Amino acid sequence: MTVCTQAIRSLTLTVLGGAVLFTQAVSAGEVEDAIAEQIAQALPALGELDIQPTEAEGLYQVITEQNEVVYTTADGQFLISGELLQVTEGGLVNVTEATKSELRVNALADMGDDGVIRFAADGEQKAAINVFTDIDCGYCRKLHADVPRLNELGITVNYYAFPRSGPGSSSFAKYESVWCAEDQRSAMNSAKQGESVTPASCDNPVMEQYRLGRQLGVTGTPAIVLEDGNMVRGYVPAEQLAKGLGVL
Repeated sequence: MTVCTQAIRSLTLTVLGGAVLFTQAVSAGEVEDAIAEQIAQALPALGELDIQPTEAEGLYQVITEQNEVVYTTADGQFLISGELLQVTEGGLVNVTEATKSELRVNALADMGDDGVIRFAADGEQKAAINVFTDIDCGYCRKLHADVPRLNELGITVNYYAFPRSGPGSSSFAKYESVWCAEDQRSAMNSAKQGESVTPASCDNPVMEQYRLGRQLGVTGTPAIVLEDGNMVRGYVPAEQLAKGLGVL
């Protein structure tokens, strides 16, 4: 359960008890600040909030410090956790996922790519994918076996660490050893084939990348974040992935 979900449940009980209420009306220009203050007082665990109006009248988008997206009514008394879908002439548009995609792009840009383990495209790069991976994940290994083909098709693969078992686990230590190896690509190839990795330690970004993955909504591996911020959850064969990227 996320921090936001736990907090919303707590807020629901408070609202039902009648303790969380606006004491005065606010003008349109003050709504966002009033909502932020209201939620911050009730749910300080959510941290700094970004409040923006949505195209749905009376409904506001709330982005928490953990990059979780929820919605609130203009009076701040009700929080809605879930996906906001907009009906358009072209069909349903997932407004929430569009927001999350933008957040992923910005978060990856802020992180920078100095700490990634990169398998660059052969020749001209036509696309790039950012993969949150676990050394011991079976489908991650299956995806890694496709990396040469992806590179051949002009797709760069950037690996970010996401040892699913978390800090202190053997998978976490393996990723640290791979990252700290003199030849990271060779060490990654060996580890993905189930071979033992020479233990190594150094200053590394594994914990930071793991936390980033959690922040971006990674719950399983492989999790593939595309250049537009959309996330593909799970293994996708190389040819199918390339078609989806418009490379084939």
